[in-house]
Amino acid sequence: MFDWLRGGSRRESRSLRLRSRDEQSTATRVDFEELAPDIDTYLGQAAYLQLGFFETLSELIALTPELAKKDALSRAAGAALTKHEELVRLIRDRGDDPTALMLPFREPLDDFRRKTHGVRPQETMLSVHIIAGMLDDFYLALSASYGDTGRRVARILRGDNDRQAIVEIIGETIESDAEWKSLLALWGRRLVGDTLLIARAALRPTTLRIADEEKVEPVFTELMAAHSRRMDAMGLAA
Repeated sequence: MFDWLRGGSRRESRSLRLRSRDEQSTATRVDFEELAPDIDTYLGQAAYLQLGFFETLSELIALTPELAKKDALSRAAGAALTKHEELVRLIRDRGDDPTALMLPFREPLDDFRRKTHGVRPQETMLSVHIIAGMLDDFYLALSASYGDTGRRVARILRGDNDRQAIVEIIGETIESDAEWKSLLALWGRRLVGDTLLIARAALRPTTLRIADEEKVEPVFTELMAAHSRRMDAMGLAA
């Protein structure tokens, strides 16, 4: 089921580095020489994901009647579009065609977006916040695998995402009706599995040996820890 995430043949020297929340100058190094995707796949996926976040947030703007909330969602959409445009510029600077790199991932990632759209706008807002947070973290973790290109990607992904207003809207929703809390908490838990599948499918090979799974485990452990912190910040149980 993960064949669609294989791409390109160019390789750069790679190793994945993770930094714990309380360390400043040292890093835990996880050898991903055989697991990290090739650079074209990495950049194509990252760029198209940001475009998808922009599209979803733009749809939410149209569905939201309150002007203040429209404005808040527009800032988050603008931040996602800025990241997409900067990744596209990076791809062009490397001499590649951004459309060609993104095209293999259009259908599967659009399908993922459809599956993670909620019935209600508030669910979809939570989808964007949770999925973008987890996948930004994942692609940041992988960025150390790609030398100067990876460092440039990291700077892009660390840019302001302007999603705090979404957190505030979700908080207001929960306060307005206690049933929203359990509904959104359940929705958030459902999103995790689908999002981790996207992250897992970005690695290669599609079937990991036990030793490879042990290399991957710290990455996904940290993704889950960061997810729990995001949910806690909204008053939702992860």
